[in-house]
Amino acid sequence: MRKYAVIGLGKFGVTVAKTLYENGAEVIAIDKDEKKIEEVKGLVSATVSMDSTDEQSLKNIGIVDMDVVILAIGEVETSVLTSAILKKLGMKNIHAKVDSDLHSKILEIIGVRKILFPEKQVGEQLAYTLISPNVLRYEKMTSGHCLAEITVPRDYVGKSLQELNLPNEKKVHVIAVKYRDESVTEEGDNIVEEKINNLPGANTILNEDDVLVLIGAVGNINSLVKDVSPDGSVYL
Repeated sequence: MRKYAVIGLGKFGVTVAKTLYENGAEVIAIDKDEKKIEEVKGLVSATVSMDSTDEQSLKNIGIVDMDVVILAIGEVETSVLTSAILKKLGMKNIHAKVDSDLHSKILEIIGVRKILFPEKQVGEQLAYTLISPNVLRYEKMTSGHCLAEITVPRDYVGKSLQELNLPNEKKVHVIAVKYRDESVTEEGDNIVEEKINNLPGANTILNEDDVLVLIGAVGNINSLVKDVSPDGSVYL
């Protein structure tokens, strides 16, 4: 079982901690605010009330034994000091929430590579889904790549992935295809379930209601979305 430490129990930190725990992970929730600690007791594996800028305290709770540390502290100084201590202790897998470009740059200088901009990412995703009716999901990664979900464009319907040849034609990879599976119960009721083909092969034929899960460089994803937009007016 993988072990996670979530430091900072604002809305973001609590959501991450609860979701990890609900999915079978071992989660330690950390905050210096006793009230916040009380609110998550029973929702995670363990809770600790402490100052995350105290190096010895971090050592005492076994922070170095964690597989991942999620730093969800909004206050810049505390976030930076905690990050510096975690790096000093040898923690490599740190995911840090930031609220500004300056905050992000400081953590990058310290050596934190996995930076999260929750509000910015949600805002961007909303904008892209509003700009193009095809886009259902749009998430940029720190690597310069993008994960996107788009409804199958009209020109793609009835074609196989081999015919479309997106990796060569668009430099974009299809990592999954979501589709609707319709069936009828013994009582005659119609049931529609969303299923996922996580290993779509070259012969996979696309249908009108399918959703493509794509990954590729941001520029390549943007180019594909613009090409398949009904009026060609998408500018991402």
